[in-house]
Amino acid sequence: MTLSDQLLDLAIQIQQVAAPTFSEGPRGEFVRDLFLHEKLKDVSLDALGNCYARLPGKQKRAKPLIVSAHLDTVFPAGTHLQVRREAGRAFGPGLGDNSIGVAALFGILWSLRERGVELPHDLWFVANVGEEGAGNLRGMRAVAEHFGSDVIGYLVIEGLGYGSVYHRAIGVKRYRIQARTRGGHSWSDYGQPSAVHELAALITELTSIRLPRQPRTTMNIGTIHGGIGVNVLASEAKCELDLRSEDPQALAKLVRQVEDVLINWNRSGVKIQAEVTGERPAGEIPPTHEMVKLGMRCLREVGTEPQLISGSTDANIPLSQNIPAIVMGVTTGGGAHTLEEFIDLDPIRHGLESLAKFVSLSEGLAVSF
Repeated sequence: MTLSDQLLDLAIQIQQVAAPTFSEGPRGEFVRDLFLHEKLKDVSLDALGNCYARLPGKQKRAKPLIVSAHLDTVFPAGTHLQVRREAGRAFGPGLGDNSIGVAALFGILWSLRERGVELPHDLWFVANVGEEGAGNLRGMRAVAEHFGSDVIGYLVIEGLGYGSVYHRAIGVKRYRIQARTRGGHSWSDYGQPSAVHELAALITELTSIRLPRQPRTTMNIGTIHGGIGVNVLASEAKCELDLRSEDPQALAKLVRQVEDVLINWNRSGVKIQAEVTGERPAGEIPPTHEMVKLGMRCLREVGTEPQLISGSTDANIPLSQNIPAIVMGVTTGGGAHTLEEFIDLDPIRHGLESLAKFVSLSEGLAVSF
């Protein structure tokens, strides 16, 4: 059996262990047991459920390289996790995002051992919690605090990111906005404020804010709820707002504009409350950085011309702290975050090879920084 076949088999095993955000415990324990089976050092689970393991290097005082992949998925408990294969693809919820990413931690280890590669520095494997949605990168925040800044950097693995090198972290701020009024009857109390009407008008005002094309900046109302009946003036309505930008200053300006609208909307009979539900800091390293250049080189050496892109991933945390980090992937696919999520099987071999090359050549990064 080839390493890519082993990797796929392990990815399916991992995918079969449900891991909704905030409920990654069973999958974390499964990965911990796999680390122990591989006889890695310092295998542990922290209080949040992040799983750590160390492959010792030859030099005790050398800075370590951290390789991470997130455990959690967007799918709630009870989701049917059946996997099927069709025409060069494997389908399964969470298989690409991020079960095959977690499996790649082991694929890298197997590849290093198969080729007899012994690194001068420690290599830490981390399977972390809380990357998706409301997880707000809580796992990686704890990981970055655990290791501090005295590291070579982070290689973050996203299963479906093959062919790209993420070197810019998109900043994100999210709000839950609630409108409250007295409410009443749609006929006898007509003219009194309705929370649904107020929230709809507020959303219209927010989405009229002009956003820059460069740096790319976005706004999205992802959910909206409110009211109890067609003939009722709603007393409560709420929505969720997502703000993003490639540039921290552009995001900060947008946040100020949004909060000005929210503060000034309150008046007699209408109360607007906004709660920050998520915040992902921005950051970047330039394309000329040695870590970026190595990622691009490794992709070229397996026959893929790399794309430099930005994204919102676990790498946001180290990048925002001026710690070098890039994101690379294992394969391509589609349908992420849907029940028809799939991965392409053919690129797995090259994806694993590019990741293993990056780790094998990371000694050069330690010298460069």
